[in-house]
Amino acid sequence: MIRIGILGDMGSGKSYVANSFGYPVFNADNEVSKLYKKNKKIFKQLKKQLPDQITFFPIDKHEVTKAILSKKSNLKKIIKIVHGEIRKNMKLFIKKNKNKKIIILDIPLLLENKINNKSDILVFVESKKKDIEKRIKKRVNFNRRLFNKFKNIQYSKSYKKSKSDFIIKNDFTKKSVKKGIRSILNKIQ
Repeated sequence: MIRIGILGDMGSGKSYVANSFGYPVFNADNEVSKLYKKNKKIFKQLKKQLPDQITFFPIDKHEVTKAILSKKSNLKKIIKIVHGEIRKNMKLFIKKNKNKKIIILDIPLLLENKINNKSDILVFVESKKKDIEKRIKKRVNFNRRLFNKFKNIQYSKSYKKSKSDFIIKNDFTKKSVKKGIRSILNKIQ
């Protein structure tokens, strides 16, 4: 099985690129949303660590946002709790798809949390800064302070690019992404 990890800035179109490969995708952001909606164990752990911020189940993302913005250490607490469960879910995903030729890992903090294997093929999604800004500002509930907090815990764009095996230029057209994916698949298969 070939594991392809998708890297890039927030808003660069990583999930779109991941889904465009046509292979099973593990999307960590979707998994976090599921945890907040369905996992009472995670709720209890977060409530214990952040009793003033996390109050109701299912977990409200607005409460999580407020917790992150209210105190610097809260983001680390949340990541520590949620990250363990995401790793478990990823292992289950890999096991379930063990007979697939290729799987895609769409995990925002793939390198930062040391989730990738040395044998993983890393693909950096490169987009123009102004296009990213435009897309991010259109997101429902966009919060500049929250965006900056997450940006601060990520490795730099140049570091991620240097660790990548391939770069896909995403100008937010299907054509550019499909061309990049075709080129990568031709080289790795």
